[in-house]
Amino acid sequence: MPPSRGATRRISRTAELGARTFVSYTQFVAEEHFASEPFEADENGGAATALAPAKKPATSKPKTRQLPPFKVLLHNDDVSSFEHVIMSIVRLTSLQMEEAVVRTLEAHETGLALLLVTHKERAELYQEQFASVKLVVTIEPDGE
Repeated sequence: MPPSRGATRRISRTAELGARTFVSYTQFVAEEHFASEPFEADENGGAATALAPAKKPATSKPKTRQLPPFKVLLHNDDVSSFEHVIMSIVRLTSLQMEEAVVRTLEAHETGLALLLVTHKERAELYQEQFASVKLVVTIEPDGE
């Protein structure tokens, strides 16, 4: 005896759902197995096919952002000796003896000398270090 009309519809519907379920399951397994490769189902809901990986355009290295520069300024004072100021500059900065002498004389004659330019955190560190040896140093943004 052949299946009834309702039974035939149920069988067709089950087969259709089963096919979709199989395709979905196959695509799921393929995507899990080849997670690094993108997949695309065909327009009829067929099996998934791997897509070629997209080529990334060659780019140069990302540019690092420069920290804003700050000036470290030595102020003249009438208390400290030349020797103390020069030796403190040499000890606390990367300046050589000759440069330290020039900067000390500039501060003595004009009241202010530019010691160096660096980023804010290091400038603040220099300010604290010079204060620990009883010298006045201020910092300000380099407006260039």
